[in-house]
Amino acid sequence: MKKIAQFAVIVGLATVMGSCTTARLQSTYYPAKEMILEPSTSFVRRDIVHTVAPGETLWRIGKMYDVGVRDIMRANRLRKPKSLRMGQCLYIPQAAPLRAVVPLYPSSKWRYIIVHHSATGEGNALTFHNSHRLKGWESVGYHFIITNGTKGKSDGHIEATPRWIKQQNGAHCKAADMNGKSIGICLVGDFSRERVSKKQMESLVHLVHLLRKHYNIPLYRVMGHGDVPGAITECPGKYFPWGKLQERLIVVDRARKRTFGRFSE
Repeated sequence: MKKIAQFAVIVGLATVMGSCTTARLQSTYYPAKEMILEPSTSFVRRDIVHTVAPGETLWRIGKMYDVGVRDIMRANRLRKPKSLRMGQCLYIPQAAPLRAVVPLYPSSKWRYIIVHHSATGEGNALTFHNSHRLKGWESVGYHFIITNGTKGKSDGHIEATPRWIKQQNGAHCKAADMNGKSIGICLVGDFSRERVSKKQMESLVHLVHLLRKHYNIPLYRVMGHGDVPGAITECPGKYFPWGKLQERLIVVDRARKRTFGRFSE
């Protein structure tokens, strides 16, 4: 049986958000598997406060911090796991550093990956969810958010949004009918004015590699929003390092082929 390599992402601890508004969480789909991107360095556990993002469940939050669901429920006096609400502040006892949990579902619809920037200096899945709801959308338009160290999320943390968890079409790129066939990834930041952080790039490489491998998406179908035929936008920004991203993905592909080659001998 072939082994699947899991790549490390160095991520920091979550911090308390300024305000904790609440809203009901929606039901989720069950993934075929979930990839957990582990911290690559030693760490010390500590108590933290986590703000529930769109699509998160107690089970997923427990995975993110390597803490049992019952421990979280006990610490917050929760009687039922489904009583969790979006925007709620949870006390997480003895939490490990925040880990990204990437669910992978069986599907043949995802044929492209479109990379965006938020064109904002700060944000996370919850803030974009709220702003996109004001536009009349059901939820945040992207499938994944890669944060930049603002709004209580660590630099390079990967958030899976409700659109991904429920396997819904995106609301991130109308051009070429991409919303129904592409996975939308948004990096927080304005890359027409600033550079992508090292941790954001690391997370993007790992996330794109996982998605390409699982859904058999060729490298040439990994595109920036502005590269989609018919799209009139500078997104993901004139300073976005496309050449560096492509080089990193090629290196990861080659390493995977060498590893799989050894296991198949």
